[in-house]
Amino acid sequence: MSLGTVLLTGVGRERGIGAGLALGLAEAGWDLSLSYWGRYDQRVGYEQGPADPERVADRCRALGRTVDLLPGDLADPDVPAQLAQAANRRGDLTAVVMSHTESVDSSILDTTVQSWDRHYAVNARAVWLLIKAFTEQLPASVIESQSGRIVALTSDHTAHNLPYGSSKGALDRIVVAAAIELAEYGVRANVINQDRSTPAG
Repeated sequence: MSLGTVLLTGVGRERGIGAGLALGLAEAGWDLSLSYWGRYDQRVGYEQGPADPERVADRCRALGRTVDLLPGDLADPDVPAQLAQAANRRGDLTAVVMSHTESVDSSILDTTVQSWDRHYAVNARAVWLLIKAFTEQLPASVIESQSGRIVALTSDHTAHNLPYGSSKGALDRIVVAAAIELAEYGVRANVINQDRSTPAG
């Protein structure tokens, strides 16, 4: 029996955080809609097999789960709603877990406007739009049972990783807003911080 469907972003590589999350969710009893954008992994030079998303999906299916693959560039403002709609095709979209990212190292003096805008489009705007689209089509049963879940991954990186770190700061604030504003819809929202860096002093 399925616990419902989770829309999980950032599952482009078999050796990545998203893949680990997918397998953990599958083992726990969730069906999955896995979002990825292979061109990003190629652009930043991540280790990637030719069919990594399919391999992750197959491993989850072997655990008895239904899995859909949903490629999409989250820098496109139309994609988040498209992903949420596709993930809810069975009418049981219960959670969204956002592990996608745009992360290209640069600092105050060498960050380009293009890079800055893309980081904010992917790491902040897409998070807002995914949360919005997820909430707008929550099944009544999820609202009544107060079982909607939002999880986003973040980090404290900032120096020499400026557009990434600052856009992840924006992500934090978006999820805090969701935790307060969406409580009436039976949704809980949390951020998981992957970073262990020492605060600036």
